[in-house]
Amino acid sequence: MTRSHHQCNELERILPAKTLRPESILSIILCASQQTVQSETQQVKGIVGQSFSFQERVIKTGNLLYGDLDSIANVYPGREGKITLEKRFENRLHLNNVTRYFTLSDLHIDDAGVYTVENTDEEKKTTKFELTVYNVVSKPPVTECDRSSCSVVCSVDNEKEVTLTLYRGEEILNQTSSPDLTTDPSLHLEVEGKNYNSTYSCVASNPVSNETVLVPKCCSEDGHPNDADSEGMTLGMVIAVICVLVASGLVGLAIYLRKRGNEHSQDSSERVQVDIEYATIIPKKRTDNQEERTDIPELESHRTDIPELESRRDNPNLTSVYDILLLHRMAASGDVDTA
Repeated sequence: MTRSHHQCNELERILPAKTLRPESILSIILCASQQTVQSETQQVKGIVGQSFSFQERVIKTGNLLYGDLDSIANVYPGREGKITLEKRFENRLHLNNVTRYFTLSDLHIDDAGVYTVENTDEEKKTTKFELTVYNVVSKPPVTECDRSSCSVVCSVDNEKEVTLTLYRGEEILNQTSSPDLTTDPSLHLEVEGKNYNSTYSCVASNPVSNETVLVPKCCSEDGHPNDADSEGMTLGMVIAVICVLVASGLVGLAIYLRKRGNEHSQDSSERVQVDIEYATIIPKKRTDNQEERTDIPELESHRTDIPELESRRDNPNLTSVYDILLLHRMAASGDVDTA
């Protein structure tokens, strides 16, 4: 209770009505008017996560009271730094050095309540603030078009004092809210053909914020699905079919190439096996009727050029492939008796 309040009560107590002089009555009236001004409470709003300043300037000394907690912060000459007296407001409540307002930062929903600023710079003055804290309203979702009725539904998450409104241009078509926070407000919009070209919007709002969503046109003017939507769906289906066909073709081509590669590898392996034949060299002893021919110029000329014949001179019992082939050739020409 302020000093002026005490003085007014004292005047009313010590001055009976029958002894009041005009100047005393004037004093009592002034006191009453002063009490009325000081007891007036300002309704203020804050947003969760943001800051709020109680706009009563405290230059030198003052207090901030909250509900039934009495003083939660105070300042006086010589006191600097921490001013908070209540733990729940620690590191969030301070006196702005520029504006000289008590400021509460990082607001919570449960910070709502009545705050009183006591300014004792000269005469003691009190200013009350009733703070309400709100969340920022969420963006209202709009359901997909119900093509059977050419209608949509707009809704919003319900919170304190949230209102949902449907507009056609600037005209309000419908509005709803619910005090039951467990029930989300919703509005149904059916677009009539005569108002097809109008712009529709769904607006969610509360005392500190609002969110607007344009309502899409899901039907044509005659109440049928939009041609653009139908064309979009058809184009999407065509693109999907083309993609499936291309993918199938690529898979088939890959399988064919892989199979062909395997067959080519198998044929190459078989061809190598067929083309390569190994000959077995069988040593053959010289018979009695086979004499070394020294008078055949062809033989003599080859003997001097072939290294194998040099080794044959060292080992006369060794028969080379060349000897066998030469003997066969001589037998064919009648120069050698093979009997």
